[in-house]
Amino acid sequence: MTDKSLTPIIEFTNFTFKYRAQVEPTLYDINLKIYPGEKILIIGPSGSGKSTLANCINGLVPHIYTGDISGSVTIAGKNAKELDIFNISKTVGTVLQDTDGQFIGLTVAEDIAFALENNMIPQQEILEKVARTAETVEVSSLLECAPGELSGGQKQRVSMAGVMIEDIEVMLFDEPLANLDPATGKRAIELIDSIQKDEKKTVIIIEHRLEDALYCDADRIIVVNEGRIAADLSPDDLLATDILNETGIREPLYVTALKYAGCVIESEDEAGQISTMHIDKHASKVRDWYYSTEAVPVIEHKNDVLSIENVSFSYNETRKTLADISFTVKEGEMMAIVGKNGAGKTTLSNLICGFINPDSGVIKLKGEDIAPLSIKERGERVGLVMQNPNQMISKTMIFDEVALGLVTRGVPEDEIKERVNNVLKICGLYPFRNWPVSALSYGQKKRVTIASILVLEPEIIILDEPTAGQDYRHYTEIMEFIKSINEEAGTTIIMITHDMHLMLEYTERAVVIADGVLLADSTPAAILTNSEIADKAYLKRTSLYDLSKACGIDDADGFTEHFIMMERKLREEVNHGA
Repeated sequence: MTDKSLTPIIEFTNFTFKYRAQVEPTLYDINLKIYPGEKILIIGPSGSGKSTLANCINGLVPHIYTGDISGSVTIAGKNAKELDIFNISKTVGTVLQDTDGQFIGLTVAEDIAFALENNMIPQQEILEKVARTAETVEVSSLLECAPGELSGGQKQRVSMAGVMIEDIEVMLFDEPLANLDPATGKRAIELIDSIQKDEKKTVIIIEHRLEDALYCDADRIIVVNEGRIAADLSPDDLLATDILNETGIREPLYVTALKYAGCVIESEDEAGQISTMHIDKHASKVRDWYYSTEAVPVIEHKNDVLSIENVSFSYNETRKTLADISFTVKEGEMMAIVGKNGAGKTTLSNLICGFINPDSGVIKLKGEDIAPLSIKERGERVGLVMQNPNQMISKTMIFDEVALGLVTRGVPEDEIKERVNNVLKICGLYPFRNWPVSALSYGQKKRVTIASILVLEPEIIILDEPTAGQDYRHYTEIMEFIKSINEEAGTTIIMITHDMHLMLEYTERAVVIADGVLLADSTPAAILTNSEIADKAYLKRTSLYDLSKACGIDDADGFTEHFIMMERKLREEVNHGA
């Protein structure tokens, strides 16, 4: 419980901020108090101002990002305007979403020690502090490793250690779950929670994945929308309102399912976490809803478009990255490949695209071995869309970027113009065809990269983390667009993803890979209600499983399928203006 008799460690008073290059303020009249030892979640749609709010806390505003300010921000009782970034960093430490951008040392130990070395702390004291901090974040065994060799979860822990080494009071996390598989993300939240409690830190987390961030309880959730604070409530109080839906933020799945069943959630239900929620009073309504709904129709796909047959691959002789993988992909299917970080998912996509060759086994396209095909020839049949659109874009103008693949293949100019314009219309980019790529949003850039692949008319498109870092509105926008390509163009879609919501909502089937081995090939609902598979693959069992069990429904798989059917039905009604 927050002790409001204490002096706030962070306080915004009538604070408004406008970037120099903008006409309107990004933040309006912010009044906010954060007390020592609190854990605060800051959520909001993209462009809401939550990142700017965080930059005001760590001093990047106004010291790096300049602009017009009215009102005040105090940090540990001092006006932020009167402190430089160096002094602010003694109180507030930031763990970035892109941890690679935070590393300086050649080894983990050097990186953790960097701030102490800068302050000329005696060597013996540095060694002791590094050992103690590394133990706190559970990286003691990695001290001699290079940061670049680590997994996403390990990198995050090293970044945390580098921030904690100076005994800072406030830890600010910028989307700590964005690049982590579900189980690693769960452990990251557990670690942040234990540090907050054991080290008496104030923790501020900015995150899109609200349900995952709430795996461990938070004191308050600050909802930012259109530059203003839309809510400042406890999780239990917030989930008893419609504020999340109104601001375009995804509710926890179990909350949405309860609402589908006609339940009214109240603060006293303690809905902040499924494990503590009082579900008994809602159980009969949930059962009635489940048993009154129809079974989910099974979509039949007849022809194989891609066959992976006993494929194995290793980067070195000591360990196989993939071992004897076999599965087929049906023509027109929309499927997912899931598993923990380092499981071999990206390696598999690189094998399909021909960037590397298997040690053994065969990959077939429509029954033909693709080994003799060049990367260029495979690229005309299988397109790969990378996670970060900026890594794929090489032209200044949108039309030129989408046309590039056709130009390099010597397609006649008239045909290029016709094909590019047709694809731009499909992708909703035709009105922007003469715009520079730099003028587009992240989501629009993603569409450009998909258009540049789609124009080659491939039979299969592989998308690597298509919704990473997207808020719920942009996530839905991108996924509905991908779904329309699948339905209208008949293109087979394979998605590599950590997003269990995406897997449930949009794919008919999922292949699970863990430690280079195929663990499962089944429906998303069956996979995410199977504890053994979820544990081995570092997936996270859906909260729909816990809700169904708490309501006395034994068929968690069927309950999850019925939830998905309801989601799809409502989405179709929205899309058709019903």
